[in-house]
Amino acid sequence: MNILYLNHYAGTPSLGMEYRPYYLAREWVRAGHRVQMVAADYSHVRSRQPRAGDELIDGIHYRWLHTPPYRGNGLARGRNVWAYLSAVWRDAPRLAQAFAPDVVIASSTYPMDIWVARRLAKLARARWVYEVHDLWPLSPRELFGMPRWHPFIMLCQAAEDTAYRQADAVVSMLPKVHDYMASRGLDLRRLTIVPNGITLDEWQGAPESLGPALQAALQAARAQGRTIVGYAGSHGVPNALDTLLDAAALLRDEPLQFVLVGDGHEKARLQQRVASEGLQDRVSLLPAIPKAQIPSFLGAIDVAYIGWQRVPIYRFGIAPNKLMDYMMAGCPVLHAVEAGNDPVAEAGCGLTVAPESPAAVAEGLRKLAAMPSDLRRAMGERGRGFVLSHHTYPVLAQRFLQAIEAARHE
Repeated sequence: MNILYLNHYAGTPSLGMEYRPYYLAREWVRAGHRVQMVAADYSHVRSRQPRAGDELIDGIHYRWLHTPPYRGNGLARGRNVWAYLSAVWRDAPRLAQAFAPDVVIASSTYPMDIWVARRLAKLARARWVYEVHDLWPLSPRELFGMPRWHPFIMLCQAAEDTAYRQADAVVSMLPKVHDYMASRGLDLRRLTIVPNGITLDEWQGAPESLGPALQAALQAARAQGRTIVGYAGSHGVPNALDTLLDAAALLRDEPLQFVLVGDGHEKARLQQRVASEGLQDRVSLLPAIPKAQIPSFLGAIDVAYIGWQRVPIYRFGIAPNKLMDYMMAGCPVLHAVEAGNDPVAEAGCGLTVAPESPAAVAEGLRKLAAMPSDLRRAMGERGRGFVLSHHTYPVLAQRFLQAIEAARHE
């Protein structure tokens, strides 16, 4: 098949997130399919931005469309989204003719790319698929309090309803969405759940060495006999890192060290918190590291943290990339969540505590730190086995293809 993949934020291991489109596309290319990725040349989640134009990366054809840079979630980001969608719309006739897609996938976190995907599919007489990362507009409504009548929310709702009623197939990363999607008009026979996962080759051979600053922070903690609590990922409001810092303050007299790597909108404010509260000797906030260094970092810590806000949206389930990495690395996990699913509890690879509760996070970390190292290793191995059985990209890519094939033959 010729697969046209629209993902505004698509990245690569060398550019940074989002990784999922790259890993799925690479598996499809290995299976003999052609993939054209269409992404913006500027995204806040990438560590490095590509140049606008066409590029071949690991057999995947990338087209980077020029979009203006932005910071935060204001009007500048809206202009960036509009620039991307407008560019795809203008490019649609040429893309449809030159690439001749058999299927068009709309996968840009926000749902408005469904209209350009539909146009492309009609021009090429192709099937079209809606891939759901988060439930928009429910996510901005419940996470940020945006009202139902806000023009942006109304636009998202119209796009989401179009996708559920008209797309040939819907693929969701979230596992507990059936009732909601049916209520918005989806025939559940067209729904397939394909969660996030890991790619095996990144976990084979010697991992890439860490940079000197991160190595120094880890070595200093180890020299002082401290249990190292690590976090690798975005520093944003949904990641509940304030709760982790509150827990670090509660544990400041205990032998724990917190090492956080990553970037994001909240990074500067969190750094100010650490400085103003005198937590510098317990908390290290370091820059994002390349994807190739994640195995080295996770192999050097004792406990991995992932936290969430206490918001109703998670009743539909969660599918975090970083958790898959934590589990594949064999790290015991402290998971602060209340959601429709809990991979940590399902795999038995750590402890789950209440979200947004510094006391619960602190107590969970105390319990994990007090465990004999062999028990923590056993937890970690259960997580690794769970990922290998259910969350490798060859398995996930094939499941996605099956959804496409079913849509083609209806």
